[in-house]
Amino acid sequence: MTEQPSQEQSASQQSAKMWSGRFRSALDPQFEAWQRSLGFDCRLLPQELAASKAHARVIAAAGILSPAELETTLRGLDAIATRFLSSAAIASSKAEDIHHFVELELTAEIGDLALKLHTGRSRNEQIATDLRLFVRDAIDTTLAQIAAWATALLELAAECEDAVMPAYTHLQRAEPVLVAHWLLAYVEMILRDASRFEDCRARLNFCPLGSGAVAGATLALDRAIAARELAFTAPTANSMDATSDRDFALEFAQAAATLGLHLSRFAEELTLFSTAEFGFLDLPEEFSTGSSAMPQKKNPDLTELLRGKSGRLLGAATTLATTLKGLPLAYNKDMQETQQPVFEVADTLDGILALLPAFTAALSFRHDRMLVAAQTGFLNAMAAATYLVHKGVPFRKAHEKIGNAVRYCLDKGCELGDLSLYELRQFGEEFDDSFFPAVTIQATLDCHDVIGGTARPRVRQALADAEQRVRALAQRSGHVPLEETEATHAGA
Repeated sequence: MTEQPSQEQSASQQSAKMWSGRFRSALDPQFEAWQRSLGFDCRLLPQELAASKAHARVIAAAGILSPAELETTLRGLDAIATRFLSSAAIASSKAEDIHHFVELELTAEIGDLALKLHTGRSRNEQIATDLRLFVRDAIDTTLAQIAAWATALLELAAECEDAVMPAYTHLQRAEPVLVAHWLLAYVEMILRDASRFEDCRARLNFCPLGSGAVAGATLALDRAIAARELAFTAPTANSMDATSDRDFALEFAQAAATLGLHLSRFAEELTLFSTAEFGFLDLPEEFSTGSSAMPQKKNPDLTELLRGKSGRLLGAATTLATTLKGLPLAYNKDMQETQQPVFEVADTLDGILALLPAFTAALSFRHDRMLVAAQTGFLNAMAAATYLVHKGVPFRKAHEKIGNAVRYCLDKGCELGDLSLYELRQFGEEFDDSFFPAVTIQATLDCHDVIGGTARPRVRQALADAEQRVRALAQRSGHVPLEETEATHAGA
């Protein structure tokens, strides 16, 4: 029969774990190493310290800490922040997770007083709070970066003025549009992305502290104090939901995945347009590399990596949804697996969005090639049909007449505007000399004179409107870092 370790041996083997009292046997060493989360949740140290300082103020208000003890505790937590400026220094600790790490370090800093800090709280609510704070800060960073990229797109659009390019449907030339109109399409996409992140931020901004392990704190704590200290809107409304909720993480990842889709579409178009077959733009050398075998090559590395990294964002969102699917209330250890996908999303977004403004500003369009492409291939056929509509021809008949004219031009090897009036009238007596100015590139653009259309005055107005919306986003996204929020309470 295997001899059970004594209580004293068990306590020593558990290395002062936060839960060791009930256990007699030491953890299997391989399992212990495998289940530890400090290797990745060490990056939550700023959030853990901020939440711990807020909780210290809450229990001080409840009479658990004296004013002097509160001051000592806050000073000890600040000392930890000063000592551990990098995740690498934290990861070498024997602590189980970031919560255990802070408790051990605070004990080393201020002695047994540190053990009072866990009064009235659980690791379940701690990680729920830390991760919300992390996602909130990541959203603020993302919003500021989206605003910077949108600004670069707008500046590029303004520089293009009335430059023209072909628009495509089914990857076939369809109608001419202003280059600015094309760029503004991406501005619209990423402004929607920004709104999704803002919505996510508003929904996550409630404070789980005071929820306990599952049923709420066992002390009469004023939860509004912690919510106020951490700039949350209010305390969470249900302790079971608060400790088990990871909707905010999933929503953050899903918003990022949608942004990734838009980034990938942008990257794909730039990659195509930079090929010799299109020749619409030159990709900047600062963001390209060459071939180790073919001396002539300039490869679109940034745009190709954008497409690739969008897959990481989609993968993280899928991982989170799969992890959370079917979990019973409330906290489950599975939720430990939600942290790394969130970190992956934040890091991937930061890497992409930090590069995009400079890359966008460096794009160089070949407007001459774009113009030639926009003036060939019967891209004015819709304008030609519209000309007949203004002559009283039903659209279906106008469509047929212009279609017949296009077939005639294909056989002859010319464009609609190259036909003589005599040739045009074989397709309808409605044609007269006013047809030719109606199908110029300028007229073809300007016949789309509706809100959202590519008519030149409409695009100028759309550009001005987008500039206002992007400026408003930039103003909203100017966030106060967590450290500055804490500094306002220094000495309190």
